[in-house]
Formats: sequence, C-alpha cells, structure tokens
Amino acid sequence: MKAQELRDLSPIEVEGQVEQLEGEYFNLRFQHKMGQLSNPLRIREIRRDIAKAKTVLNEMKRAK
Repeated sequence: MKAQELRDLSPIEVEGQVEQLEGEYFNLRFQHKMGQLSNPLRIREIRRDIAKAKTVLNEMKRAK
C-alpha cells in the first residue's frame, strides 16, 4: 500500500486500515511460529504498511 493511497482516505478509514493490518500481522506471526507461513517476507511488508498508515494518521492529526 502506498502512502498516497492512505492520504486519500479519511482519518477514520485509516484507523480501520491500521486495525486490519495489525490483525493480519498477528495472524502472520502466529503462522510463522507454527511453521505454516508460506511467504515470510509478507511479515515485513505488513509491518511497513502499518508504519506508513500510522505516519499518515499522525500527519492528519497534526494538520488539524
């Protein structure tokens, strides 16, 4: 997910996106520990997407 796509969303939608990504991150970590994860690089992608979403959300809050 790109930062520009997140900037086009409302703050509430970005918060929802963060929650969804954190849930997916939890599931991927669980699968990784159980040895069932097929693509371990996906964990890194999700972690970075969470950081992007939180950064954009913080920018939105400071802009008010």
